[in-house]
Amino acid sequence: IKHPYHHEHPFQLYFYCPTDDADCLCCGREANNLVYYCTKCEVVMHTICAMKSVLFVVDQPKSHDHPLTFFPRQASLTCDVCGLLRSNYPTYVCLRCNFVSHNDCMYSPRIIKISRHYHRISYTTSLRSREWSCGVCRKSIDRDYGAYICEKCDDYVVHVRCALRVDVWDGVELEGVPEEDDITQDVGPYEVISKGVILHFLHSHHLRLEVSITYDENRLCHACVMPIVEGNLFSCLECEFILHEICAKSRRRIQHLLHPHPLKLVHVSECDYNFFCDACFRVCGGLIYLCPILECDFGVDVRCAAISEPFHFQGHEHPLFLALDPKVKPICEVCKLECRKQFNCIECDFIVCIKCATLPYEARYKLDKHLLTLLWGKEVCEEDWCEACERNLKDTSTKLFYWCKDCCTTLHISCLFDDDLYVKPGQVLKVEGKEDVKVLAKGNLSRPLCDSCKYPCQGRTFTTDNSTMCSMKCARGKI
Repeated sequence: IKHPYHHEHPFQLYFYCPTDDADCLCCGREANNLVYYCTKCEVVMHTICAMKSVLFVVDQPKSHDHPLTFFPRQASLTCDVCGLLRSNYPTYVCLRCNFVSHNDCMYSPRIIKISRHYHRISYTTSLRSREWSCGVCRKSIDRDYGAYICEKCDDYVVHVRCALRVDVWDGVELEGVPEEDDITQDVGPYEVISKGVILHFLHSHHLRLEVSITYDENRLCHACVMPIVEGNLFSCLECEFILHEICAKSRRRIQHLLHPHPLKLVHVSECDYNFFCDACFRVCGGLIYLCPILECDFGVDVRCAAISEPFHFQGHEHPLFLALDPKVKPICEVCKLECRKQFNCIECDFIVCIKCATLPYEARYKLDKHLLTLLWGKEVCEEDWCEACERNLKDTSTKLFYWCKDCCTTLHISCLFDDDLYVKPGQVLKVEGKEDVKVLAKGNLSRPLCDSCKYPCQGRTFTTDNSTMCSMKCARGKI
């Protein structure tokens, strides 16, 4: 077909878009399946957008006070709304003043709510004379162009294109819509029955406040699935359900940095599949936060639910932010693997994936009476070896370990916590969508050999009717 928005060349119909991460020329949204594609310019259109009639004059654009007229020639014109020069994008101009807008920018909503800020933000063309940085990408903002600003906070501004990203904005225009109550003022997660006794909304029995003075690596919090170390906890009076005091205070609803909709606290048993956290991508067996909109299919575990900006990572001197484009997949400085979600430093090139960033800073090891701390960046020597597996620390690509400063005990992360850090003993997981794999607690007396990798199982074991594996990775390789 020929289209006025790209009249130089014809479009061809493709079942799959030949270009990765392509956005529709009409609406600016991602285009994947059944698209019209120009092979010479590598531009793409949704089929439904291509069928819509083109407006050559827009009488009442949201972003400008005068009518805008379609400018058919491709020219180097910077959009006054988003401040970007986007090649091949349809452009509209004002014949009465020097205003230019991309076709999708002229419909930018006036008031929206984004995942990165507690308050609503409003479109503006007049920023005060000062240095501004975007609250999403953390790059500088040119005040000569449009932006979104918080009217309650005097220092929060976002680029137009950053604010309208699909992972940041839910697509709902809020102009004229009454503002809802802050979700942080939601009903508390438990009812106080008496002094030191509560009833949590996700458990049917009363819980009593206790102080833990002994460490048991198999006694796990039912929310974060981490061992109970010294400190306050809530223990069930009738069963083995326990919660760290801080986990018991997890709110019923939260707004998370990685998703535009509020998330609801539920038990993982409400999922009819293996739950993978959409922040760290680990399997989880405790309490999770899910988006109630089923089409989103988004959720995070309670540990990743607590991340915020700025994020402070041990071993790095600068604050970190979720500032990179979600399409970028850099290498984590810690584990040396490709990131799927990451924090990055805006002052240097440091990048850490959320999986590494959310590891516990302190942990217990059963053969050491002191707390071990997470150590990153230390150069290991030939004599450094793991206390658990007795292998040299130089055998791993990462420089992230747990270390006791008093006893010099050093352990691999996977030896202390297992690769599957947040699965719970007794949990039944599906492998390849079919076979049930049961998770067993870490044994104190024996270490069975893994039927897949042939190494002793250091932590939890994963069993089927005829196999024993040391991790979900080995279970997938065996089945």
